[in-house]
Amino acid sequence: MKKIEFICVGKIKERFFNEAANEYVKRLSRFCSLSIIEIKDEGDEPTRAKQLESEAIINKLGGFSILLDVGGDLVSSEKFSTTIDNAYNSGNTKVQIIIGGSHGISDALKSKVSSRVSFGRVTYPHKLMRVIALEQVYRAFGIIYGTPYHK
Repeated sequence: MKKIEFICVGKIKERFFNEAANEYVKRLSRFCSLSIIEIKDEGDEPTRAKQLESEAIINKLGGFSILLDVGGDLVSSEKFSTTIDNAYNSGNTKVQIIIGGSHGISDALKSKVSSRVSFGRVTYPHKLMRVIALEQVYRAFGIIYGTPYHK
């Protein structure tokens, strides 16, 4: 079974975000084995937090890594699904989806990932971005396997 690993900064405390995220986790179980690694949110001092969070993420890298980055390559749902499919077809056993914290991510992290993608040029709260990314991964598998979810 294909493996997807989300690496995210912070925990989701809001019930409505948790419910939405859990719904997509449940839906994805038919396509992949999914795990979510939550990196400690390092606080309100931007430079320190970004550095510590990015280092913690770098220490978790292993597989084909996709950093969600507003400055990354702007992708459609179809292109995102192709990126995931190509990662598996190239021999990768795990795809990692990385969502940084509210202070962003370091240039060191940007240089270590396999791919940087953007779902748009707007900024989302990172907790909402987790739900959006889970939905897009679910949509990607729907496209890959030809389910009617993506119209």
